[in-house]
Amino acid sequence: MQPGQPRWRRRSEARPGEILAAALEVFSEKGFAAARLDDIAARAGVSKGALYLYFETKQDLFRAVVRETIVPNLATVAGFVAQSPLPFGDLIRLAFARVAEVITEGRLGAVAKMVIGESRNFPELAKVWHEDVVSVMLGAMGGAVAAAQARGEVRPGDPQLYVFSLAGPLLLGVLWREVFAPVGVKPIDLKALLAQHAEVVLQGMLVRPGEGRA
Repeated sequence: MQPGQPRWRRRSEARPGEILAAALEVFSEKGFAAARLDDIAARAGVSKGALYLYFETKQDLFRAVVRETIVPNLATVAGFVAQSPLPFGDLIRLAFARVAEVITEGRLGAVAKMVIGESRNFPELAKVWHEDVVSVMLGAMGGAVAAAQARGEVRPGDPQLYVFSLAGPLLLGVLWREVFAPVGVKPIDLKALLAQHAEVVLQGMLVRPGEGRA
């Protein structure tokens, strides 16, 4: 803060970030329908009126939570996948490891579970999640598959369907972590799951040395 700068200005600038952090916690804990703006405002340490200065509706708040607290981490992974010169196998191993870190160290899984569970009643959740999360990762991964096919590393096939095959166990692992582990079921090591899955699926995708293009 610059000398002589009013303290209230620093607090005012910090409020949107504090509100988003509080909203992420409340959405993760209670779900979208049960989350109350009063609870989010209280956890952020602001009045409900102050919250409305930044976000007009709960849907607007959810959209901001996704774009400001979840998308940046995944955008880093997507950028790495899209630009990396690594062989496809190495790229997938590193990308899976990073995605596992993002999920286990943050609340992405909890928000994903909420979207899956409540999107029928709140389709805006699914729309935001698809536009800002799913389509970004599908585009990056699909582009990497297509590029690897062009180099002769990966067998012919629909790149998007290949991405679905890669991502399936990830979704199951997230749901296991968010739905079953909290009720006492033995948790799954998501990092180990993705590392093992990468080796299994790559056996089917990669062109073997001396095999040539399929």
